[in-house]
Amino acid sequence: MEKTKTFQELIVWQKAHAFVLSVYNITETFPKHEIYGLNSQFRRAAVSIAANIAEGYKKKDYRNKLNFLNISHSSLEECRYYIILAKDLGYTLNEGLHEQIEEVSRLLTAYAKSISINNGRLKLASPDS
Repeated sequence: MEKTKTFQELIVWQKAHAFVLSVYNITETFPKHEIYGLNSQFRRAAVSIAANIAEGYKKKDYRNKLNFLNISHSSLEECRYYIILAKDLGYTLNEGLHEQIEEVSRLLTAYAKSISINNGRLKLASPDS
């Protein structure tokens, strides 16, 4: 597998960034009174997903990398809640948002797992076990 040179080459970051753009587009349609409420919080949490992937990318120590990915995943879960809240408040959401967040979640989990495996933290089951 060829190594990436920048965080922008990571598929997980690309998908997270696309999710951020979707959140920005969707929150534009929210009522004006949400500008400092749900709008701001949802955007901040979405940006945090991609930003922490980027920030952790060049960390030398795998534990630091995993910490940033953990923060990304926590922000992703926060976004899940904002999706529920927005829906319950009757705000229009793009159905693709659910698919996007699920894909980013799967990719984040896989990326963190690959970092752990590559650093000997996880032992893969041998064919004899």
